[in-house]
Amino acid sequence: MPASIPDAKHLLKVVIKYLEQELMPTLDGYHRFQTRVSANVLSTVRRELELGQKQAAEERARLRAILGHDGEVEDLSRELADRIRAGTISIEDRAVHEHVRESLAEALRINNPKWLTR
Repeated sequence: MPASIPDAKHLLKVVIKYLEQELMPTLDGYHRFQTRVSANVLSTVRRELELGQKQAAEERARLRAILGHDGEVEDLSRELADRIRAGTISIEDRAVHEHVRESLAEALRINNPKWLTR
C-alpha cells in the first residue's frame, strides 16, 4: 500500500494538538475529561507507531540471547516464562533481570512515559 501523505504519526500529532490546545480550554466537566482521555489514547497510539517496531526488534534480540534461538516475540516470551517456572532458567539471571527491566521501560515509553521521569 502506498504511503499516505501526511503520514499517520503526523495526523495524530495534529489532532492531539487540536484537542489539547484548542478544544480542551473551551470545555469543562465531563466533556473536558473525555477529551483528555481521547488525547491520551491518541498519544499512546502515536508512540506505538513511532517506537513499536524498534522495541519489538530489541525485545526479540534480548530473548534470542537468553534462550539461544530465534522465534516470534510472543512465543519467545512464553517460553522464557515457562522455563523460569520450570527452573531451567533462573529468575536471578542477570540477562533475565535486564530483559524484564528494559521490557517494562519500553512499555512505559509507549503507555505512560511520564512514569519514567518520576
